[in-house]
Amino acid sequence: VRNRGQTIGEIAGRMISPRAKLLFLTVLALALWIVLAIFGLVIANIFALYPESVLSVWMAMPVAVAIGWWTYRGGRTLLIPSLLSLLTLYAAVVVGVYYLPIDLLQWLPAGSADGLWNPIVIWTLLLLAYCFMASILPVWLLLQPRDLVNSQQLYVALALLAAGVLIASLTGQADLFASAEPISSTIPADAPPILPFLFVTIACGACSGFHCLVSSGTSSKQISSEGDAQAVGYGAMLLESALAVIVILACTAGVGMGALQKTSVASSTVATAGAATSTTLDYQRVLGSDGQPLKGRQAWRTYYRTGDDGGWNQKNLAAFIEGGANFLSAVGIPLKLGVGIMAVLVASFAATTLDTATRLQRYVIQELGHSLHLPTQNKYVATSLAVGVGGAIAIFAGDKPGSGGLMLWPLFGATNQLLAGLAMMVAAFYLWRRSKAIAFLAIPTLLMMLVPGWAMTYDLVVNWIPQRKILLSGFGVGILILQVWMFVEAALVWRRARGVLEPQLEPLPVTAGSS
Repeated sequence: VRNRGQTIGEIAGRMISPRAKLLFLTVLALALWIVLAIFGLVIANIFALYPESVLSVWMAMPVAVAIGWWTYRGGRTLLIPSLLSLLTLYAAVVVGVYYLPIDLLQWLPAGSADGLWNPIVIWTLLLLAYCFMASILPVWLLLQPRDLVNSQQLYVALALLAAGVLIASLTGQADLFASAEPISSTIPADAPPILPFLFVTIACGACSGFHCLVSSGTSSKQISSEGDAQAVGYGAMLLESALAVIVILACTAGVGMGALQKTSVASSTVATAGAATSTTLDYQRVLGSDGQPLKGRQAWRTYYRTGDDGGWNQKNLAAFIEGGANFLSAVGIPLKLGVGIMAVLVASFAATTLDTATRLQRYVIQELGHSLHLPTQNKYVATSLAVGVGGAIAIFAGDKPGSGGLMLWPLFGATNQLLAGLAMMVAAFYLWRRSKAIAFLAIPTLLMMLVPGWAMTYDLVVNWIPQRKILLSGFGVGILILQVWMFVEAALVWRRARGVLEPQLEPLPVTAGSS
């Protein structure tokens, strides 16, 4: 698999049927365009909300290229460039926080915030341009070293957050149990039922369709041996679960340490080219009616989402970033710098999803072109379609420019879990064709297909179609139809597949030095 670089779509075609391959690839294309539209806008919103994060996130690109060239062309070890890159990026965080926050509104004409060329749109276009380059360049030059840089940032930030949780709880600065209601007494009237929605709000963790795409499309091409797959794949799930626990604590106990509000002071300086305006950002505790900092459940409720339409909400993002900054303050990091570190963490983490999804979408479009004899097998054409359609959805599909992708947010969890169910079905076929036991896999496969489908159907019938949300309804109906169709294809082949091996691939050509 590593040498051939097979994706899950190709494997589905061999395990089930050629038509199942087309159906799977179509589901993947729709899901990945959702990911591109959503994550592009999420990062753009982080840049707009936290301009102090911009410098460090973009600095990672040239640093990654330097690391890739150093290790691949120079044949050197990663220790020195890894340490230097980590120091460089955290130095960039400090510079971005205290000296160079990049706020596009300072350079755009008045009234641009609500027009087509608003900061969200501009950042989204720049991010997609980066993704185009990351998709067509060799993986060792940009994508792989950038993931390395981001993983190091994640390790450091997780260690700081874990230390902050420990110190804040032991010193009484944070209440890990009472900052938020364990069982909410103020449930919004339009809240969906906990079953099935609990199981699609957890987008990754123990089972993730997107991780399945990454493992077959990119990870399999980068590991040295199959034995590394367990540490890479299972280790990623364990680390992501740890991150999820810290996110929950930051959004509850971290927020309970004190609600924050951003303050900005504009100052004018005269340069040789004329007058320029700069903005100094800072953060301070929100005060309650008694003049004391707002803490505990009162602080938590300032972030709690009520009365919205169930889509993406900036307050949810701010709760993690600012709650995490509160934890970092417990280890002596200034609040302002802590917000910058957390914003860079979230943006960098999302950027790895964005650029990887672009490369995966390129593979999917190329495979579809090969199967349907379309002129999309060229990597430049395929990548242009990937970022072009994703950008069009993100920018033009919403109520205002730069809101389309965020309207798709309710689809993300269910679509991700549906992909996991489909991938598990392919794995079940692999065992079935070899006359192996499959009950341990078939039962959770059905669960992973039924529960997300149930959640999406509920939203379609109760919310999206009655509210005439055309974009959500179109994607939801399309993905459900394709999923059911693929399940029918599998059922038709199931009985005669028992004990019959799938078509085997031709041997790989032997090259000099291979073993």
